[in-house]
Amino acid sequence: MKVKFDWVEELGVPGAFIIKNHHQNEFYLKTLTLEDVPGHGRVLFICNSWVYPEIDRIFFTNQAYLPSETPATLRWYREKELENLRGDGLGQLEEWDRVYDYDAYNDLGNPDEGSEYYRPVLGGSTEYPYPRRGRTGRTGQTVRRTLASCTKRTSDEFDTFQGVIELFERKFTVSEDTDKMLEIIPSEFFKKFIRTNGEAYLKFPMPKVIEGSGQFEIEARKALWELDSLLADKKDEIGYELPLEPSVEEPLAIELSRPHPDGDQCVAISKVYTPAERGVEGSTWQLAKAYVSINDYGYHELISHWLNTHAVIEPFVIATNRQLSVDLLSKYFFPAKFSMEFSSMVYKDWVFPEQSLPADLIKRGVAIEDSNSPHGLRLLIEDYPYAVDGLQIWSAIKTWVEDYCSFYCKNNEMVQNDSELQSWWEELREKGHADKKDEPWWPKMETCKELIETCTIIIWVASAVHAAVNFGQYPYAGYLPNRPSLSRRFMPEPDTPEYHELERNPEKAFLKTITAKKEALRSLFLVEILSKHSSDELYLGHRDNPEWAKDTEPLRAFKKFGEKQKEIEERITEMNTNPKWKNRVGPVKVPYTLLYPTGEDGLSGKGIPNSTSI
Repeated sequence: MKVKFDWVEELGVPGAFIIKNHHQNEFYLKTLTLEDVPGHGRVLFICNSWVYPEIDRIFFTNQAYLPSETPATLRWYREKELENLRGDGLGQLEEWDRVYDYDAYNDLGNPDEGSEYYRPVLGGSTEYPYPRRGRTGRTGQTVRRTLASCTKRTSDEFDTFQGVIELFERKFTVSEDTDKMLEIIPSEFFKKFIRTNGEAYLKFPMPKVIEGSGQFEIEARKALWELDSLLADKKDEIGYELPLEPSVEEPLAIELSRPHPDGDQCVAISKVYTPAERGVEGSTWQLAKAYVSINDYGYHELISHWLNTHAVIEPFVIATNRQLSVDLLSKYFFPAKFSMEFSSMVYKDWVFPEQSLPADLIKRGVAIEDSNSPHGLRLLIEDYPYAVDGLQIWSAIKTWVEDYCSFYCKNNEMVQNDSELQSWWEELREKGHADKKDEPWWPKMETCKELIETCTIIIWVASAVHAAVNFGQYPYAGYLPNRPSLSRRFMPEPDTPEYHELERNPEKAFLKTITAKKEALRSLFLVEILSKHSSDELYLGHRDNPEWAKDTEPLRAFKKFGEKQKEIEERITEMNTNPKWKNRVGPVKVPYTLLYPTGEDGLSGKGIPNSTSI
């Protein structure tokens, strides 16, 4: 496309341009390049944005400026663009509105359909504190209706484990209503699932955890260390206990608790289950392990994944766009009525500085400070893939942030005097995480060190942490009996119909206890979406345009960052093939690649995107 560009030479080198779309439809503007600008040569504007009809847009060159160093001719445009992004906080937002504003989670329920659909507002109260989300006019109802429509003709129960396997061997026909819904979902992720070769259907790929074997059964001895590390820092939070010792000769037990029927004023009802291989006791032990998995999966989705990456990072995204130039999970993981409230309870203990990897590992008791060890930490579990790979990624991110920030902020005074930076940090605390604005642990943002540590944490959480908890979900959790998402019954007590059913047909009783077929299909659909990389994904150390910055030093530092990612990939590949590191492949022989920086299109189970994408 060619454009007419009016430029007054006396104003100096072009630093910004205003564009208006006079067509009826929006178009995507990737870049604008001005060739042979008199006295300046080539000038590049990287836009990467939709331009809607009859709306003025401002784009700036790839030359970065601190606010105090911005040319006088550009200051008005820079401030005007920030005003547009903040909006006025009024009215209904439309699709074309580029407004970043804050809101509480005030649309989780639908009380018009009945009192059982009531949900409290999350955010803005001491009882239900929560990170703020972006104010938007969009809802998740279309996606929910689509998931429901995809499975409306499906029977409700699995009869056998083979029936679960058959989910991955058959096609699910999509109704015309579903096909129409998918047309209006504005995401390539959802549309990927509908095949367009003459018939509309869904087909789920075989999860890696059962590829080639047809089934998977947790064995207590093999799972010993996995369950030990899994529960060490969670048992007080998610309502079950699993006391374990390093020696497999020690007894293994699961304690399950549930609220007393007479209310919270009474002590919870608890029962301990121990391993057994045969009879109803063996079937009961399998159910007890399923409850452990259900609780952990719910914690994983709602806390490790949703709260600790998406929800807590969203205020940073909003504040960044305002000051610097959702809810599907609750329906399928944990009881829907309490799931988001549960994540609010956990948010009460959220501390920003503890989101750094070194602080996290020390807090969980798996590492200690040691100046003689790489990265200043000594791991107490040497064969811990997440920590081993993560510390390499963390260190690389921190070095890149130090190189970048040091180029623009030479001293502490420059940090303190940067008006946009200070406004960003104040708004992030005062509005984005308003329920925690008075916490004493917030960095004061007065030094280069605080700026570097803060930016490193943000990048680490939004990229590596999210990748580690997200992109392995389908390969590991796609097989329902291995990772059920819901429980529909309490553990059966002797001399009850449920107990007798467990004696007669343990397989069917097990399947009637965990997620039902319709919910399982919807869960699979959602988890496959979350676990897939898009074809245009940008991974850590990569940019879509090599000229994203004009200054040479940041470009050189980013190149070094990309080269470091390649070194990390080589090390991960080597360790995954070394029999010394048994935990890197586990009992099902699936290599640990969740922190392998570069991924592949689809369900690759590896790759760290530059940020969360949903």
